[in-house]
Amino acid sequence: MKKEIPFYKPSIDEQELDQLKEVLTLESKSKVEELESEIKEFIGASHVISTYNATAALHLSLSAMNLKRADKVLMSVNSFPSLPESVRHFDAEPIFIDTEANGLNIDIDKLEEYLESNNSKKLRAIIVTFVGGEIPDLDRLYEIKRKYNIVIIEDASNTLGAIYKDDLIGNLKADMTVFSMNPSNGKSAISNGGFIVTNDDTLAVQAKLLRTHAINSNFDSYGNLDYIYDVVDIGYKYDMTDLEASFNLAQFYKANTFIERRQEIAELYIKELEGVAHVSIPSFNEEHLYTQFIVKINKNRDGFARALKQEGISTGLTYIPLHLLTYYKKKYKLKITVYGNALNTYGQILSLPMYPSLTDEEVLYVCSCIKKISKEWI
Repeated sequence: MKKEIPFYKPSIDEQELDQLKEVLTLESKSKVEELESEIKEFIGASHVISTYNATAALHLSLSAMNLKRADKVLMSVNSFPSLPESVRHFDAEPIFIDTEANGLNIDIDKLEEYLESNNSKKLRAIIVTFVGGEIPDLDRLYEIKRKYNIVIIEDASNTLGAIYKDDLIGNLKADMTVFSMNPSNGKSAISNGGFIVTNDDTLAVQAKLLRTHAINSNFDSYGNLDYIYDVVDIGYKYDMTDLEASFNLAQFYKANTFIERRQEIAELYIKELEGVAHVSIPSFNEEHLYTQFIVKINKNRDGFARALKQEGISTGLTYIPLHLLTYYKKKYKLKITVYGNALNTYGQILSLPMYPSLTDEEVLYVCSCIKKISKEWI
């Protein structure tokens, strides 16, 4: 029997409703401050600055480091469009680096080759994306940060709770780490939310100032501004509401449960899809958060995705390489073959449904459809 399985749907129960009721009945203190405090304690970092979404957090991070016109920011060509978009809003230049030959994260060898051959004061930062929840070689990236005196911003959008060598992401050696509370990397029908985590006092003070119009004053628990205030810079309206914070707080309390469930789903996918013709699957890694479950289809990936859609199964792409997108292709006159690894990988990858509320029965249905399609694939 055909089922309808979306690519992503939120996992919600009474905990979210209870948190929202506290805000709507004006029974709670600031949920924003509570959320920031909980995340700060969880990660162990010095500062947490919440924003209404992760793109705002990224843009605010670049503002806090005073990114300027004509500055350059390096990033993987396999990143979500919010990264180069945020850089371009400063009239700065995103520099794309190819991916690993057999992976989805940035090729650190090629990153260092670029830095070695382009010694410029305009090279200000590297934004490092953890694609699908997989963590790159951070030790090597932190050594590059030290060697070239360059800012590192971790785009850890959907990797809250990830551990690297016994320490939580967000409390390592990056200048700033950006997280998202919207696991779908798209338009949320329920809630958005992002935050910056940093141990740098100067960056934290600047980010907090710019987050709300650079107003040098205080707001009360209802969002009312003090009678006297001053504006000391050009800022933004990037703060999170208490309603958003209350929902995100309930989701945060489930973070470890969500991680465990996604890993269970990943193990089931791997078990069921092992040896299936035309489909390559990742190996299981207990440190991988599997915010997406990404497989490779060895030929006609788009046709395979359409066949799954006919069975009621929605899929996604994590991600379309940036140099294939119209704006960046035209703006920088990029040839599609210039990033060979990313191009080859993009032609095969397919993200399967992956979210905590996905049942074993639904996972088995997805796998059975993949097996059926693969038998008929030419």
